[in-house]
Amino acid sequence: MKIIPIIGLPVAATSYAEAVDWILTQAARHDRAYAVEAANTHVAALARTDRNFGEAIHQFDLICPDGMPLVWALNSQLGPAEKLTDRVYGPTLMLETLSATAGQPDRFKHFLLGGKQSTLDKLTAHFADRFPHLAIVGSHSPPFGEWPENEFDTIAGKIRSSGANLIWVGLGCPKQELWIAAHKDRLPAGVYFGIGAAFAFHAGEVRQAPPLIQKFGMEWAYRVAMEPRRLFKRYFTYNSLFIYHLLRDRISR
Repeated sequence: MKIIPIIGLPVAATSYAEAVDWILTQAARHDRAYAVEAANTHVAALARTDRNFGEAIHQFDLICPDGMPLVWALNSQLGPAEKLTDRVYGPTLMLETLSATAGQPDRFKHFLLGGKQSTLDKLTAHFADRFPHLAIVGSHSPPFGEWPENEFDTIAGKIRSSGANLIWVGLGCPKQELWIAAHKDRLPAGVYFGIGAAFAFHAGEVRQAPPLIQKFGMEWAYRVAMEPRRLFKRYFTYNSLFIYHLLRDRISR
């Protein structure tokens, strides 16, 4: 994969098929913890403007272009034969990985971390129906608010005893990225995903934007319309910062 900095974030010019192949290769190694992020404009701008988050996200081994603006920024630096035709959207990457591992329960085992227990139960049931013979070997719903001091040991112990090598972390951004990066050298071997809202989407608790809206890079507007009080400030701030830093970097080059 070609890695291209987008406002300082090392983004892979990759497709779903290439990303899944990379993920399964690392998961089969059983040698250490690998970290995967599906980055949108929020992640890119936050990494550029927040030092702690920037240091955390640079510990990730694969950063995929989740948002269409990142795809457009990548394509502006790629040759005609290299240009991407689609993004690598986190929720879809999750489905593609689940599909690729269904029927291989001895090689690939999944663990769900984050969200309410009711959400995890819905996800487990939904994926069991959609992907027969998929191995979801465990889940854990962390306590709301401040975690107890032994929470990492509890989580790591559950992952290790389950034998999972594909761990989906849905704690929300930036908490999930900071948590993965802070503990990466102590986590059980496997591939860890910062998967954000994918849990809520696949559990049917939050509606996804229609495909046409996603294609034109307007998913953020759809989500703001669905949850204006929670998301307006975040998208307005970080979309603006992404455009500002992208233009600034272009001018400086």
